[in-house]
Amino acid sequence: MKILRQLSEAIGVSGAEGEVRKLIRGMIEAHVDDLQTDTMGNLFAFKKGTGRARLMVMVDAHMDEVGLMVMGYAGDGMLKVGSVGGIDSRVLVGKRVLVGPKKLPGVIGAKPIHLLEGSEREKAIDLDALRVDIGADGKSAAEGKAPLGTRIAFDSTFLEMGGVARGKAFDDRVGCAVLVHLLQGEPFAFDLAASFTAQEEVGARGAMVAANRIHPDLALVLEGTIADDLPKDEPSSPTTELGKGPALSWMDHSTLYDRRLNDWLVASAEAAGIPCQFKQPGIGGTNAGSIHLAQEGIPTAVLSVPCRYIHAPLAMLSKKDYQNTIKLARAALERLDADVLERS
Repeated sequence: MKILRQLSEAIGVSGAEGEVRKLIRGMIEAHVDDLQTDTMGNLFAFKKGTGRARLMVMVDAHMDEVGLMVMGYAGDGMLKVGSVGGIDSRVLVGKRVLVGPKKLPGVIGAKPIHLLEGSEREKAIDLDALRVDIGADGKSAAEGKAPLGTRIAFDSTFLEMGGVARGKAFDDRVGCAVLVHLLQGEPFAFDLAASFTAQEEVGARGAMVAANRIHPDLALVLEGTIADDLPKDEPSSPTTELGKGPALSWMDHSTLYDRRLNDWLVASAEAAGIPCQFKQPGIGGTNAGSIHLAQEGIPTAVLSVPCRYIHAPLAMLSKKDYQNTIKLARAALERLDADVLERS
C-alpha cells in the first residue's frame, strides 16, 4: 500500500497538480521509455510493447482532487472560500486543511450553533457561509498569506484499518496507484500510453487534450468510484459495495461504455478468478466522457475501485478490491488484441 499512501497524502487540487505529478514521475521514470508533460499539466508515460499486437492503448487516471479555493477575505482575517469540484458542505465544518503551496494549517469554521437562529438550525450550512481560519490577524495579513486563487486541500492522514484503508483523494489517486503498478511491471504486447491527467474534477479537461494527443485505438480509465453500501432505513441500490471487487460501468452521466470492452474485462476477470461488479447505471462521471468523444471516437471502458465517503476529507476502500483492480487491469491487458474491437 506504500504507493497508494504516498499518492493519497500528496496534494493536487484541480489546476495545481504539480506535487502529485512530480511524485508519479519519480515512481515510473525507470520503468518507461518516455515521459512528457504538456501545457495542461498532464503527465504522459510511454511504455513500448513487445510488438506482438499492433495497437496503441491509452490507460488514464486523473491526478487532481477536489478542494477549496480562496475567493475573498473577512475583516477578521478569515478566508472566504469556494469549492473546486463537487463537495458536500455538510462534511466540512471543523475539518483541518492545508492552505497553498506552503501548506499553512487551517480549520474550516462556521457560525457556532448557539448563535444560529430559526431555520438556520434546520438546514445544512451553505459553502459561502463557511470560513477558513489560518490564524491571520486581520484582512491584510490573510491576503499576504493566502492570495486570491490559493488552493486549499484537506489535511488527512492515510491509515490501514484491518481489511480497509482510509485516506483523502482516493478519487483518483487509487487509479493513479493502479497505473503506476502497471507501468512498473513487464511490458505488454502493444505500446501503452499512460496519461496521468489534470483537471478531471472541474470538467474532465485534461483528458480531452490527452486523448487527442495520444490517438489511441482504445482507452481504459482507472478510477475511484462511489460505494454507497452502508446500512439504510430503506432498501436502495448501493451503487457499488466494498469487498466485491473492482467495478465496471454500463453508463454514467458522461458516457455509454463500449460493450466490447466490458465483455473483454468480464471474460478476463472470469479467466483469472477475480471478482468484479457492475456499478449502478447513471451515477457520476469519469474522464471517459471526454476521451470517447475525441478524434473520430475512441472505444472506452472504466475499471474502478469502490470507495466510501468519496469527495470527503477521508474516504475508505477495501484493500482486497484495490489489489484485485491491479490484478484485473494487468490480466485484461495481457489478453488484449485487435480481436477485442471486432464488431459482430
